[in-house]
Amino acid sequence: MKNIRIAIQKSGRLNEDYIRILKECGISIDNGKDQLKASAKNFPMEVFYLRNGDIPQYLIDGVVDIAIIGENVLLEKASNIETTEKLGFSSCRVSLAVPKSFKYKDINDLDGKKIATSYPNTLKNYLIEKGITADLHMINGSVEIAPNIGLADAICDIVSSGSTLFKNNLKEVEVMYKSEAVLAVSPQLDEETRKILDDLKFRIKAVLRGRNSKYILMNAPDNKLQDIIKILPGMRSPTVLPLAEKGWSSVHTVINKDKFWEVINELKNAGAEGILVCPIEKMVL
Repeated sequence: MKNIRIAIQKSGRLNEDYIRILKECGISIDNGKDQLKASAKNFPMEVFYLRNGDIPQYLIDGVVDIAIIGENVLLEKASNIETTEKLGFSSCRVSLAVPKSFKYKDINDLDGKKIATSYPNTLKNYLIEKGITADLHMINGSVEIAPNIGLADAICDIVSSGSTLFKNNLKEVEVMYKSEAVLAVSPQLDEETRKILDDLKFRIKAVLRGRNSKYILMNAPDNKLQDIIKILPGMRSPTVLPLAEKGWSSVHTVINKDKFWEVINELKNAGAEGILVCPIEKMVL
């Protein structure tokens, strides 16, 4: 049977996130230390461990079939590559930042300025869209130091927590776009390999639904049951089971983790008791 070839970052924190999602999809990778290529034990897959910036070209050339990669890298290197799934981790934003002493009002303040960046294509397109002319200075790594050494008036770089900007006496002034890890697809993918991709996507979606949801159980007095059910944004409808104690029922459902505290407070106010919250490993619709 044919294998699907997937590229992931070969080292660093993102590598751990990528390996984790494959593991949660039930895919066991037989890889040793410093291997650049490995096979899955229980899925038709070969894993290529590559430099992040090289992955888009490998997709374009058809050397790999798919990749787990940040949107920011694709936008810079190969904006025409198809992305088939947002993965909900490795979130960051590509932003413009200036020294804290810079009296910044809007993007027009950067007209005619020098901007250092590792994302020249992304920045160039953004500035053209905004009608701004600036002198772009390409830097590979440590972009934040550029204003401090007089190399640039501003920078364009990825931002996660903002702590690196703070340490370098910079402030974020424009969020150009937000990025996260995505599943990207080679334009040369054939039909046989696409069937394997569909199976992988099915597993990934089940994992992501599980990550984004909570399973809750609660006890509810029967005379308040309908009010409680109206609050619940369940998958279809909650499961209601009678308790041994007369006049009480057990209610089971799934809620989105982002709405968790809001829903829990409403349930308590409506009369629910003994609320139990459980993580969900996978959720298949």
